[in-house]
Amino acid sequence: MTLKIAMNDHDISNRSSILDAILAETQALGFKMASEPQTGSLLRTLAASKPHGKLLELGTGTGFGTVSILAGMDANSSLDSVESDAAVLAVAQRYLAHDRRVTFHHEDGAVFLQRSQGQLFDFIYADTWPGKFTHLPEALALLAPGGLYIIDDLLPQPSWPEGHAPKVPRLIAELESRIDLRVTKLCWATGLIIASKYDHVADKTLELTASRAGARVALAHLERSLTKVNKP
Repeated sequence: MTLKIAMNDHDISNRSSILDAILAETQALGFKMASEPQTGSLLRTLAASKPHGKLLELGTGTGFGTVSILAGMDANSSLDSVESDAAVLAVAQRYLAHDRRVTFHHEDGAVFLQRSQGQLFDFIYADTWPGKFTHLPEALALLAPGGLYIIDDLLPQPSWPEGHAPKVPRLIAELESRIDLRVTKLCWATGLIIASKYDHVADKTLELTASRAGARVALAHLERSLTKVNKP
């Protein structure tokens, strides 16, 4: 008997009907850097893991990723979405600006990152150069402990602009070298990385506390042993 496997990662359940309208306008604009459906499904799932969360999208585009993130968010979460291209941003705003959970920013991603230092986000999806290939430290400084940092377009794509390809291995190496991140690479969809902010300072504090506790136990044991030896 042959079993039919029901797993098909191209079969996206509960897909938002808004995506078809956005797709039509995206194609009319000739915009080729929109997020693809598999990535959107993953974004929706990861966004749902951050109830009451503060989320950030760098590179709104026409709103493909934005729709997916909003579909995963609860009513008490908020999303800041940043885009420097007014024409593509207008598409996203036309279909999504009614959602009170999202705030759109027509602004260069680098400027947004610099002026937002001191804030913390539970989820950052970087789908543009600022926050990924440039200004990475500024983006990661905004990531809360336990927060998720997601990037895509790491496998070769026909839509890659000039200069994209050589930046990918350098970016991966930089992310993997950071002691404050736990990184997973996915050779799936357009190629993704999911990283979680690791509170290494707290971990070192726990190690130091445990070490001190162990030293106190050892010292107490030594004192008891000396007391026994010195008894008449």
